[in-house]
Amino acid sequence: MINAYYKSILILDAFTTKLLSSCCKMSDLMSEKITIVEDLFKSREPVPEMKAIYFMSPTAKCVDAFIADFKTKPKYKAAYVYFTDYCPDDLFNNMKLYCAKYIRVCKEINMCFMPQEAQVFTFDNPGAFQSIYSPNSQDKKKTLETLADQLVTLCATLDEYPGVRYKKDSNMENAKILAELVDTKLVRHYELDDNSKKKGKTQAQLLIVERGFDPVSPILHELTYQAMAYDLIDIQNDTYKYKGKDGSEKQAVLNEEDMLWVRLRHKHIAEVSEQIPKMVKEISASKKQPDGKITISNLAQMMKKMPSFRKQITEKTVHLQLAEDCMQHYSNNVEKLCKAEQDLAVGSDVEGVKVKDPMRTLLPVLLHPYSTHDKIRAVLLYIFSLSGTTDENLSKLIQHVKIEEEREYILNWKELGVPIITSPSFFSRKPSRRDRSQEQTYNLSRWTPVIKDVMEDAVENKLDTKEWPHQSECPAAWNGSGAVSARQKHKASAQDERRTGSRLIIFVLGGICFSEMRSAYEVTQAVKSCEVIIGSSHILTPTSLLDDIKALSKRPMEILTIDERSNA
Repeated sequence: MINAYYKSILILDAFTTKLLSSCCKMSDLMSEKITIVEDLFKSREPVPEMKAIYFMSPTAKCVDAFIADFKTKPKYKAAYVYFTDYCPDDLFNNMKLYCAKYIRVCKEINMCFMPQEAQVFTFDNPGAFQSIYSPNSQDKKKTLETLADQLVTLCATLDEYPGVRYKKDSNMENAKILAELVDTKLVRHYELDDNSKKKGKTQAQLLIVERGFDPVSPILHELTYQAMAYDLIDIQNDTYKYKGKDGSEKQAVLNEEDMLWVRLRHKHIAEVSEQIPKMVKEISASKKQPDGKITISNLAQMMKKMPSFRKQITEKTVHLQLAEDCMQHYSNNVEKLCKAEQDLAVGSDVEGVKVKDPMRTLLPVLLHPYSTHDKIRAVLLYIFSLSGTTDENLSKLIQHVKIEEEREYILNWKELGVPIITSPSFFSRKPSRRDRSQEQTYNLSRWTPVIKDVMEDAVENKLDTKEWPHQSECPAAWNGSGAVSARQKHKASAQDERRTGSRLIIFVLGGICFSEMRSAYEVTQAVKSCEVIIGSSHILTPTSLLDDIKALSKRPMEILTIDERSNA
């Protein structure tokens, strides 16, 4: 093999494959002299003259696969091992025992999270939902430990040592437990840095909150482009599949590489539907195309005539098609649903008149031939608007929607601490919301995710310490503008750091939805001096959340361990 000495093989598990593909392309790896990328768990041909770089999760399954590559007959000349996180001593000792003479490097690089978008991270672990909220879960403690470890690697990568706070909830203790775990692990992580100096707290805050804190946002039909597309269209692994005009199967990946997607994803579908044809018209005009309605078939004709035109127009075509798909669903049934949903969620109609009898708002939805899923969503919004309903009323609703066999879609929300059944005398104090009456909104998009209120309050240093206790505090009175208490003296270097603004990191236990992701960008944009980063174990769509809720009462056939999750 020519030049084999200078070239390497990169060996990855399922988690690190996703992680790498979210941040670099094959051409980036080639430029680093990596010529082959292999799967740790697939059978591979030995290449004894080449070095192998292993980038993997520190799990027994990964370490066993690594040892198997060297134990009897070494597959490669040498191994350079990089773990995403802390490798437990027993696994490390096992590797030493069998492979010491082949290991040239063994490092833990603290990157056990997925950079999903510029301001969004996930741990790529949808199974965490069942582990934490199922009454039959056998690995809740282990899952919270793992999430805490992953949060620490996120903070380490951002070079932040944040103050930690959590949302206090009388029904749920998970946020508190996770906050304690994260704080303890952060202390341990920052005990000593590479220069043997203890790192002090940075001007950042980490807020931990549970999914039950806002059950409304992930259930509503959202009309911003990204949220709407993922709700109404079957997009798997961020890949949108569609048919070309010639009937051929096409697909497009919706990610940060697609600049048009990044530009449009948080806009209302009305604006997107207007903007894309405009962009196409501009390109058409520059190519002296006759004016007229822009359709997919026009574009196909134009692309055939002018191959140079194809590249410019391809990404626009994807979004013209996706926006058309969204609008098709919207005009079929979503538009009518949205008015009732918004009235139930906000508690008042478009004119600001209070909804006195939510049942009158719900009934037309139940009487219309909507899908069962859509009716379940409306029933849930009705129950959330009342902070629970009576047993008798719920039974009537379940019969009406004909989900006697699937009542878990509704009842299992109690596992998240969300009140579903209440006695008639029960009175719940609904959290007061920010007044947004002066903000310009579309009539069918009046709801604002509760997390946006929290972000704005945190940035302005207005979070109530009774509701949001400090597990550990920032070094000074924190606010998102980076201002600190005048009583505190700071070295110039710390001052310079703060000039770039501070960070607010929010972690939602049990999944985040797209409108909550959008809120992080909106608050950052409005404040400028504070970057808001939001993350969770995974990203939810209304369908995936309802399926997860329904599954909570199932007996576990087999609990997925972190090992299996990493390499599923």
